[in-house]
Amino acid sequence: MRVLIQRVKRASVTVSGELVSEIGKGLLVFVGICDDDGKEDIEWLTKKISNIRLFDDENGVMNLSVQETGGEVLAVSQFTLMASTKKGNRPSYIKAAKPDISVPLYEQFCNEMEIAMNKPIKRGVFGADMKVDLLNDGPVTIFIDSKNRE
Repeated sequence: MRVLIQRVKRASVTVSGELVSEIGKGLLVFVGICDDDGKEDIEWLTKKISNIRLFDDENGVMNLSVQETGGEVLAVSQFTLMASTKKGNRPSYIKAAKPDISVPLYEQFCNEMEIAMNKPIKRGVFGADMKVDLLNDGPVTIFIDSKNRE
């Protein structure tokens, strides 16, 4: 499982011209899922995301988590995070899980994220042509791969 986390001042998702989710200060989390992802990946990532220190403390040092700041989380499914660019110029998405695997895992990820945050999180619409609007704060952008835990 791969996630791209962006610290944002605000973020929203629109589908077919209709606003479906929005947050204020917090984290926009793009989620990519592959066939061999499972509960262990979800548990590790949700713990990491909810506790990663990306927000400034009173001294302007990134020393606080989204939980500690009372921030919000918006999770958006994004199969393109599983892209392979090894050959040629057209990315391959063969590593991305098909919907019968990825939909339940995305939902489980969101549910576990709510437990980790101890409050509801906002979500995109799986498989939809989403328009994501955000104001990146910093900018702060972090990439995490649950199979490569550096």
